[in-house]
Amino acid sequence: MNKQVLLAQRPVGLPTKETWSFTETALPTIQDQEFLVKQHYISLDPAMRGWLNDVRSYIPPVQIGEVMRAGSVGEIVDSKHPDFKVGDFVTGWGGVQQYAVGNTKGWFKVDPNLAPLPLYISTLGMPGMTAYFGILEVGKIKEGETVLVSGAAGAVGSVVGQIAKIKGCRVVGIAGGPEKCAYLTETLGFDAAIDYKNEDIRKGLKIACPEGIDVYFDNVGGDILDAALTRINRHARIAICGAISQYNNKTAIQGPSNYLSLLVNRASMTGFVVMDYAKDYRKAAMEMGQWIMQGKLKSKEDIYEGIENFHDTFLRLFSGEKMGKLVLKILPNE
Repeated sequence: MNKQVLLAQRPVGLPTKETWSFTETALPTIQDQEFLVKQHYISLDPAMRGWLNDVRSYIPPVQIGEVMRAGSVGEIVDSKHPDFKVGDFVTGWGGVQQYAVGNTKGWFKVDPNLAPLPLYISTLGMPGMTAYFGILEVGKIKEGETVLVSGAAGAVGSVVGQIAKIKGCRVVGIAGGPEKCAYLTETLGFDAAIDYKNEDIRKGLKIACPEGIDVYFDNVGGDILDAALTRINRHARIAICGAISQYNNKTAIQGPSNYLSLLVNRASMTGFVVMDYAKDYRKAAMEMGQWIMQGKLKSKEDIYEGIENFHDTFLRLFSGEKMGKLVLKILPNE
């Protein structure tokens, strides 16, 4: 049997258990040029909340009754494709289910001997690609610049900050709680950290960024984006990756009231979607893989077990009860 999590209804605000339905179906039958993947790990990402809304976006919303969209990594257990053989490990958009049918579209082989499987949906997967292209291609960082990162202890933000350090920048992270802030400075090598839960953000920015901000990588939006705009330097670049503080709003999304700072400072604010850089994923993965082997780039996965625990684990994205990349392990004996 194949256990699956389906979208049952569109949430208003924070998703509840009624948002999803849990079902068991027969194993899917593969056709020519397809393969069957036994999923080992599911990626849980803030973007998944946006995919629940029936609105125009960069990707169609998950439809009612469909398997919840998610990245995954697993092992091929049956194949009718000449290039994907039984025993190969692959990553792709398998969804929140135990078994997924794959083909050449959006599925890539990975080697568990080179890196642990969770890394392929973490630093060597979509979050890592988002960080890499967001800070290098959109942020266009230069040595000696001050880089501010919000959501800095998360899957994307933690990699953004480390890449900026590798490139010779001064890096300040914003995170929630002393434990996360200590992780940024003591483990990841950030130059400073601001605890938004226990500090005044504007005062913290003045202290941590006395010479202003050259690049701001924004994962949260809302008040923190507004505060960052008051400290940007001339020709600053702001990379808009996400706005997790706004995803579960029941009212209108809060936009920045300090946007005229962009005009005064001749600065730019650019949104981006990692899928636009797909043709260069392999190059990015190779470079980040080298940094990991050299000890320059650290990856942390926060792994929880059991597909039945999807909802409770998913909510950790918004409660802050996780560190690094949030991953759901699909147990084989379920």
